[in-house]
Amino acid sequence: MRRWLLPEAIEDVLPAEAWQVETLRRRLLDELRRHGYEYVIPPLLEYLESLLTGSGRDLDLRTFKLVDQLSGRTMGIRADIAPQVARIDAHLLNRKGVTRLCYCGSVLHTLPAGLTATRQPLQIGAELYGHAGSEADAEMLRLLAQALQLSGIAATRIDIGHVGVFRAIAAGAGLEADQEQDLFVALQAKDQPSLRELVADVVEPYRSALLALPECYGGIEALDRAEGRLPALPEITLALAELRALASAVNDLPVSFDLADLRGLHYHSGVVFAAYCAGHPGAIALGGRYDKVGKAFGRSRAATGFSLDLRELARLAPCRETRRAVLAPCPSETGGDKELQKLISALRSSGEIVIDALPNHDVADWHEAGCDRCLVQRDGCWGIETFEKEGSIWQRML
Repeated sequence: MRRWLLPEAIEDVLPAEAWQVETLRRRLLDELRRHGYEYVIPPLLEYLESLLTGSGRDLDLRTFKLVDQLSGRTMGIRADIAPQVARIDAHLLNRKGVTRLCYCGSVLHTLPAGLTATRQPLQIGAELYGHAGSEADAEMLRLLAQALQLSGIAATRIDIGHVGVFRAIAAGAGLEADQEQDLFVALQAKDQPSLRELVADVVEPYRSALLALPECYGGIEALDRAEGRLPALPEITLALAELRALASAVNDLPVSFDLADLRGLHYHSGVVFAAYCAGHPGAIALGGRYDKVGKAFGRSRAATGFSLDLRELARLAPCRETRRAVLAPCPSETGGDKELQKLISALRSSGEIVIDALPNHDVADWHEAGCDRCLVQRDGCWGIETFEKEGSIWQRML
């Protein structure tokens, strides 16, 4: 067995990509902090019943499970950080008013989300608790658009849906749990033949409503279409009103509507959204309202948020030019020259990378390490010169 091989869809992040990811992480977390979002770091492992509380079946199959050697209880490695943050808000902070929290950390999935996806995404997100109005959802959408813009990526569109519409139709039609799940899969895949087959025995007007959902897609006219074709159930009327209010609040963003988008059906409670950008086949970020999760932890709280995979975002973001380094003489060769040390400190303070040379290494080694300049003493003064492979003063010093 090759001991350096990693499991399928698990990989190392090498220096260039790692620094791109870390740069984005700092930039986005700093921006969230400027908007009043407090940073939390939930644990990687939790008891399974706590980890899956409030998430329904959506996270169960994606979660790695193991036995705790101390307690004998089943534990899980988190597949999503958002439910953990909801637990922190409901159980630990226990604030009465609005709470804004953000996070960034690795999650682990039993299966990759796509053909090229990793099973260890680096999830970053923001959550807002304590406000049930569309203002909170609008804040999430604006923050998401700002996060993408800061990453150098423009959101080409943000699809908005509402799980309350499908739930109202399913309840009115008296669907069994298995029927509801099969319809969810067909609607999510926009599989019209399967959808027609699945609703063959559903009573009217719910049969026609389910068939109409995939056609309720597009601009604000999609909501007009929905009002004309869906039954006037109170839950549907309320959901469409919430979508209209949200559309008015974010009319400067590239939003569209999709009432057949039911991601997180067993987790979300209202508005859901997905952001898309050029060069990426699926959604780059997901979010929505999940008011019922806090109740599962013993304290009902309005909640909305979004998250994305920072590693995927870094791959899509424009590559920034890698900063090259300045090579300084080996400290043992300069006898602790104070002027040199002062210059090195000043360079590092200004943002330059300064690498101390070590003895018995070729000039080519330092080129490989990223050095393109060097510190050289001429006429008693230290200065920076272009670092050349052959014929430079370093050929004689190293």
